[in-house]
Amino acid sequence: MAVYPAHGVGEIQSIEKRLVGGSEQSFYIMKIIDTSMVVMIPTKNSKTVGLREIISPSEADRVFDILKDRDVKIAAQPWNQRYRQYMEKIKTGSVFKIAGVLRDLYLLKEDKDLSFGERKMLDTAKNLLMKEIALANKVQEDQVAKDIERIFQN
Repeated sequence: MAVYPAHGVGEIQSIEKRLVGGSEQSFYIMKIIDTSMVVMIPTKNSKTVGLREIISPSEADRVFDILKDRDVKIAAQPWNQRYRQYMEKIKTGSVFKIAGVLRDLYLLKEDKDLSFGERKMLDTAKNLLMKEIALANKVQEDQVAKDIERIFQN
C-alpha cells in the first residue's frame, strides 16, 4: 500500500515496462482503493510526484494533534482564494497539510456556512485522512471517522 497525492491510498499491483518516446521505462501500476482508478507512475519519478508509504502510527498521532490544535488563525479572505490555497495543500499529498485543511474547514464551518466547494473539499480531506489513518493504526475507517467527529464536537 502507498499514497499517491490527491488520489489517496492505493495498492501497487505490479511494475511494468513500457516504451515511451523510444526508450523503455518502468512504471508502478497502482490501483486507487477508493475509486478503483488505475494509475501508472514512472518508477524513476515516484518521489518527485509524491508517491510515499503509509504513515506510521506515531505520525497518525501527530495528525490528531494537528486536528486538535485550536490555536490557529484563519485569514479572512474570499472563499475562492481559500479554496485554491487549500487545494494546493491537498495536492502535496502531505498528510499533515491535509490535516490542517480539514481542521481549518471544520473551524470555519463553526462560524459560517461553507460554500459547496469547501464542503466538498472538507469531505475529500476527511476521506483521505480516514483511509490512511485506518491503515496506519490497523482500525476500521468508521472508527477513525468517529474519532475525527469527536475532536470537532468539543
